[in-house]
Amino acid sequence: MATALLPNDDFYTNTDDKSLEIFSLIWLDATVNVKDTRDTEVKLRSIINHIKKFQDIKQCQQYIEQTSQKDRLVIIVSGQLGQEIVPHIHQLRQVISIYVYCMDKKSNEQWAYKFAKIKSVVVDLNELVSQITTDHKIQKKVEEPLSINIFTTNVGAGKSTTGVNGQFVFSQILIDCLLRLKSTETDKNELINCCQNEYEGNYTELNNLNKFLYYIR
Repeated sequence: MATALLPNDDFYTNTDDKSLEIFSLIWLDATVNVKDTRDTEVKLRSIINHIKKFQDIKQCQQYIEQTSQKDRLVIIVSGQLGQEIVPHIHQLRQVISIYVYCMDKKSNEQWAYKFAKIKSVVVDLNELVSQITTDHKIQKKVEEPLSINIFTTNVGAGKSTTGVNGQFVFSQILIDCLLRLKSTETDKNELINCCQNEYEGNYTELNNLNKFLYYIR
């Protein structure tokens, strides 16, 4: 891998963090180039906002194991640390995909092919970002908790007499109720502050937030 160590305060130290999204990206690498990683992190946060970086394999594994099975984790590991940690986390439900970022692609492919959740072994950061971007578009459709089929194919599975999916009907009722709720200036400011804190440093999402604020003026 690269040569420069990232500063310690840039790595995960607190297990009591919260995220508004179900997707998180975990990056485990003992030695990574600071500038390259900074640039790549900006790109990755435009895909998955919540990112945690680790140098210590035990701390990383503990964090992953303590996350909820309802979470969805995308993992980036170096070749050496990947060989150690992947066998211990591969079976976890919350781990949905793993990417190996290394300098020796051919050597690491020899062990990586044994694990179905390893989507790619790459040596270039731009290729890594591109692969995660492509895969995440599919993952969002599969894992998104609010995705709804209008028509159901399962007989009796919440189906109305007209054949419309009951889940879809309930979602429409929920949306209608939410639209009828009266909001205050305090509510709006609380939402804005929450989003600003959640997406701090994520320039893509903060730009979207600014557009939203301009729209509601």
